[in-house]
Amino acid sequence: MTAAVGVDGSPSQRDDLLRQARDLRVAGQPAEALAVLDRLQALYPRFSRGLHERGHCHVMVGDAAAALEALREAVRLNPSLPAGWDMLEQLHRMRGEVGPAEAAAQRLATLTRLPPQVVAADSLLADGDLAEAETVIRDFLSRRGASAGALRLLARIREASGAADEALALLEGVLESAPDYDAARFDYAMILLQRQRPQAALCEAERLLAGEPARRDYLKLFATACVALGDYEPVIEVYRRLLEGAPALGGETAELRLWRANALKITGRLEEAVADYRAALAARPDYGVAWFSLANLKIHSFTDADIERLQIAAARPDLQAMDQVYLAFALGKALEDRADYQASWRWYGQGNRVRAAIGRYRPDVAEACAARTAKAFDAGLFDNRANWGAPDADPIFVVGLPRSGSTLIEQILASHSLVEGTQELTEIGRYAGELFGRDPDCGLPVRPEAAHQMSADEVRALGERFLAETRIYRREGRPFFIDKMPNNFWHIGLIHLILPRARIIDVRREPMACCFSNLKQLFGTTNQEFTYDGDHIARYYRSYLDLMRHWDEVLPGRVLRVQYEDLVEDLDGGVRRMLEHCGLAFEPACLEFHQTRRSVRTPSSEQVRQPISRDGLAQWRNYEPWLAPLQAALGDALIRYRD
Repeated sequence: MTAAVGVDGSPSQRDDLLRQARDLRVAGQPAEALAVLDRLQALYPRFSRGLHERGHCHVMVGDAAAALEALREAVRLNPSLPAGWDMLEQLHRMRGEVGPAEAAAQRLATLTRLPPQVVAADSLLADGDLAEAETVIRDFLSRRGASAGALRLLARIREASGAADEALALLEGVLESAPDYDAARFDYAMILLQRQRPQAALCEAERLLAGEPARRDYLKLFATACVALGDYEPVIEVYRRLLEGAPALGGETAELRLWRANALKITGRLEEAVADYRAALAARPDYGVAWFSLANLKIHSFTDADIERLQIAAARPDLQAMDQVYLAFALGKALEDRADYQASWRWYGQGNRVRAAIGRYRPDVAEACAARTAKAFDAGLFDNRANWGAPDADPIFVVGLPRSGSTLIEQILASHSLVEGTQELTEIGRYAGELFGRDPDCGLPVRPEAAHQMSADEVRALGERFLAETRIYRREGRPFFIDKMPNNFWHIGLIHLILPRARIIDVRREPMACCFSNLKQLFGTTNQEFTYDGDHIARYYRSYLDLMRHWDEVLPGRVLRVQYEDLVEDLDGGVRRMLEHCGLAFEPACLEFHQTRRSVRTPSSEQVRQPISRDGLAQWRNYEPWLAPLQAALGDALIRYRD
């Protein structure tokens, strides 16, 4: 079996700690064993066997309540832990708790009816021992032959190991032979979502709900697929239904309130969103992401009591890293609103440090990817492949850096009667990863020279694939649509090849304002990991300038640059210039963009629902005393961004 690897990199650290604790308990030293288990749980909080051992130790010292708490958590994390259910049954019977004892006995009986290898593999999967789990289940399959349950378990193991495509293929085979196997269908839909195929996932969710319309995990699946498709109205109602069956307090209620608030925010129902964020915090007062989401509304101000609660929560020693990050960014925004810039900067800095420490971004890797991209996509590549791609002119790509004004540009263009705003679409980045490979540290192409091997048919097919796969986001039937993924500036060469008539707009913001705005913005999941360190964002900005200069040289006139500051000073002129580039007649509604009602899911969602303002142009100067390292790292980018 493959040994478990600890967070310090030493093999078997987890199992060594568990063995130490067990030996101490057997030797009659439960207090010392619990001290070892405290270390184990701090390092591996989801390790069910550690929690099971904690239950043994608490029983030994006569603390049945603590033993029950540990064992309940163990079987919650790992339902295929027979020894855990067995101990739970015994403890409940000792305490005269017949109902819980019978429930534990039933769960144990269910496990004993299953093949032991399947139970063992499922238990290993729950504890993250993927190689061991796969060995056990493959051995079972080779000895006993294919079965739907075992193949579904193998698919779950392969998905957890990062082989999502293989897991999908396994589940497709299972569903072909057992179409009513709903658990496998649910797993299949979840992987479809992970593989950015939300329409297919939605179809699976609807099929599951047709059989069990009130089942909570199916409703959550349906809502997640809708969110991925940018369809928020049904989501609001689904979360309302789920909240009707949830307790007033606790983690699930907090999550549901948060998710509903996010949907309300995106659809512009801000007062209701604030109420749901507040309800999430009532259900879970230290809920870091809810505090941050309130701060991220931009137009919401915290009270003195809020700030005190935030500071108390942020001081807790047992905070998970992301809760530290959420609370730090929330406090940074709260204190910025009060013009306490020094304290605000300290909190922003703390949030950035913690977030950067858990990320994988490496600026040297990104810079190497940029150099390879420029070398591969040279003028000769385009000269020999003119008009190879799909001839459609539907897409308008808005690119640049995050926080550069791309949401404003999208909102202006989406106010035109012929243009539909969608969201930050991921298709182009996904295609680049498929064609050229993806660096694990920065997500950028590692073999862009593979573009030279594409045939005319392949290039055209990829353009047609983009148009087909993005059709699900186009609900209004307008001739043109916007893809405002800012990171697509890396892929302008690929976009030009596959969609030679698509319009491309580069939104550029003054570097200090842009980089500072990124440093005080927390992005979702693993997005934009270069934004949590001043040197990283400065080097990224410089790479952006270098690559955009390259595109201008090899594709002259292909990209329209819009300077954010110029647009603020002359909205009418800037709007007319963009519409002309897109081949669109002027419409006054584009100047009244803040009155356009549509879903906006970026951090600027509230700002673009207000008239254009100069307020954000020099916000960074409030923090100027602490931004000298950023200025130095930007170097000549402070001047050449206008070139």
